Amino acid sequence: MFPRFDTSRPSRFVSRAVARLARLRRARLAALLTLAAGSVLLGACTRAAEPWQLTNVSGHLPDLMFALTGDSGKPITSADLHGNTTLVYFGYTHCPDVCPETMARLMQVIAKLGPDAQHVRILFISVDPARDTPQALHAYVNAFDAQHALGLTGTNAQIESLAKRYRVAYQMEQRDPDGSYEVTHSSAVYVFDAQGHARLLATDKDSPDAIAHDVRRVIGPAA
Repeated sequence: MFPRFDTSRPSRFVSRAVARLARLRRARLAALLTLAAGSVLLGACTRAAEPWQLTNVSGHLPDLMFALTGDSGKPITSADLHGNTTLVYFGYTHCPDVCPETMARLMQVIAKLGPDAQHVRILFISVDPARDTPQALHAYVNAFDAQHALGLTGTNAQIESLAKRYRVAYQMEQRDPDGSYEVTHSSAVYVFDAQGHARLLATDKDSPDAIAHDVRRVIGPAA
């Protein structure tokens, strides 16, 4: 005779098996949900960001750092610009064409930025410190925009060091018989964010619309 089993109630073995199967199903479902969520996040992270219209130099140039003399005659350091998006241009007040054209283009940028322009400063750093005294710089930048533009000068060593830091090339040309001379120099505009990080590079081929568009993005919504 074989023993009889009560089939009206599941055995402990069957109960454990059913419970184990239920746990495995729940664990598998949780894993699938986690994987799906991770895929969504990964897709969001890897989605191509809006391209910059200017040249993106993030991570390729050092932070904004200097200690020079302002057009007021007082010392100015990079710390004084913290919290502002800063547009840096190396030029000189006796420049016959490129410098005034660049400054005029930056004034158009300021106008296009509207209220966002309050978060922007333009630094005109002289590559001709022998002639560009604070007084000369003050008159020059004020002729363009006394509110947003600052003129900066310093010793030859200070200017050379700063220009080298940002890979700016400049050279004094041969003097004319009357003693005047021109300075050949790079014409790019460097854009630094509110934390002083180098972000963008604008050239004379970039329109005021393109510069204003990217500068507004650098300023960001938190401004």
